[in-house]
Amino acid sequence: MNALTASAAIASGRVLLANVRQRSLVEAKVRALVVAGFILFFGFAALARIAQLGFFEGSPERRSRAEALLPPRGEITDRNGVPLARAFPAYALWYNPKAFGENGTPLVKSPEEVAKALVAIFPDADYNDLLRRLKSDKPSYLRQRVMPEDANRIFALGEPALEFPRENQRYYPQGSLGAHVLGYVDSEGHGHVGMEQVLEKQLLDPARRGKPVALSIDMRAQGALEDELGRGMLETEAKGAAGIVLDVDTGEIVALASLPSFNPNRSDQALNNLVFNKVTNQVYELGSTFKPLSIAAAIDAGVVTDLSVRYPSDKPLAIGGFHIRDSHSFGASLNVPEALIHSSNIVTAQVADKLGGPGLKKTMAALGMNERPYIELPARGFPLWPRGTNKNGDWARITTMTVSYGHGIAVTPLHLAAAYAAMVNGGIWRPATLFKREPTQIPEGRRVYKASTSARMRQLLRMIVVDGTGKSANASGYRVGGKTGSAEKPGGKGGYNRTSLVATFAAAFPMDKPRYVVIAMLDEPKGTAATSYQRTAAWNAAPIVGRVVPRIGPFLGVVPDDTRDIDISDLSPLVGNGDGE
Repeated sequence: MNALTASAAIASGRVLLANVRQRSLVEAKVRALVVAGFILFFGFAALARIAQLGFFEGSPERRSRAEALLPPRGEITDRNGVPLARAFPAYALWYNPKAFGENGTPLVKSPEEVAKALVAIFPDADYNDLLRRLKSDKPSYLRQRVMPEDANRIFALGEPALEFPRENQRYYPQGSLGAHVLGYVDSEGHGHVGMEQVLEKQLLDPARRGKPVALSIDMRAQGALEDELGRGMLETEAKGAAGIVLDVDTGEIVALASLPSFNPNRSDQALNNLVFNKVTNQVYELGSTFKPLSIAAAIDAGVVTDLSVRYPSDKPLAIGGFHIRDSHSFGASLNVPEALIHSSNIVTAQVADKLGGPGLKKTMAALGMNERPYIELPARGFPLWPRGTNKNGDWARITTMTVSYGHGIAVTPLHLAAAYAAMVNGGIWRPATLFKREPTQIPEGRRVYKASTSARMRQLLRMIVVDGTGKSANASGYRVGGKTGSAEKPGGKGGYNRTSLVATFAAAFPMDKPRYVVIAMLDEPKGTAATSYQRTAAWNAAPIVGRVVPRIGPFLGVVPDDTRDIDISDLSPLVGNGDGE
């Protein structure tokens, strides 16, 4: 090879090398541009998403951190801070029939075996209901609150169709205690019946749900009231019971019980008729508990000025075609204190007749007997208020007489409690409440009775317990005063059922300076060995109050003192010992 040829070959190699280097450089630039393009695209996408969250959805980080410190639903407590309702994360038991696919068998064992195993874990569960659900092809909750140890036992059954989703649940630490006050929360998270329904917006509001809501209820008093009402139901085989403890000066409800009750932790059970509240929603003819209210109206109006005046009582009182009778004869005549002690319909009717229909009607209306009870609960019964006979709405003479002793008018036990509070607290009626009230929040109320009338009625109510139908409520050292009421329930064709009674005792204590009203009512009690085979309130409702008061008095600030009492020395000479309802 000559020099010229060699030079040409070298030049050709250099050219090829330069071309390769150039192509490589171009490819590198293209790849860099592609990578840069991807980076810019994802960068712009990220910036756009951040801008969207910032301008349109707010800051999820700030929102979640703030709400993470709050319960999903606000807490409810009693007046002393005892938790009554709170939210907490828990397991639920869910049945998934598609656990093995569309065509697979949902359970490893038979539905009967699984249902039996679940009942062994949850003794309160309904076997037939579980079996029905396990045989169904529809997914459903088998239980909504499952403790971790129970979840482990269910997991050990080896059934993939039994799942355990974690959910926020509403929990009631006191169980069924105060159920009719609280209500319950359903599986969708909505409150029903009680304060859960009333407070729904507040309990879910992020701005307010962090602060517990304090009710007026004292769970110690609530427990005592429910316990003694339940005992009374068992002793008398009654179909139901109701009771209330009310602060006479503030209107705060310290305890409210309707039996039989329900467990708000089991919302599936809460959907039956047990949620019906006998204290605020059911109206009753409460019988002779109305007599003190009527006598107080007559004293207040100046119709009764001399308590020694006697009224004939040995014969039924004939009004038109009606006859007003007493349970048995109390003698030829009775004065007002004796009429209350013996619970005379005849004498009370004569006093009401002297007062007149307009006077008695005005007092009953001032006590709120003609409208739904004042309480925050959604279930509030409307009274059966007697109709008037003319354009002014005046009551007929017989209506005035029967209303005076609690017939022909039907109200809730809460109506009665508020009326008794007004009668003993100096004469001021105030609306009841389930919220804890500070001293500055107590409503002014309205005057119904003069202070002097209230003072006289405290004496008379105390005498009924000392010498009359309320003897079994005479808790030592607590100066209880009150009145029995045993009313036949309305029957068919406008009459009354003589075999069905509503037995009530309305009381207050201590009568020298009243603090609390206590109402105990039994629905259709029977005469049993525990009540000496008697069905009237003197034998069944009054003893309940006699047991409740010593249990609740000390922690409500009423210390028993046998050296104190209300002075009834000016009335004692007017009466002898007696018994009645």
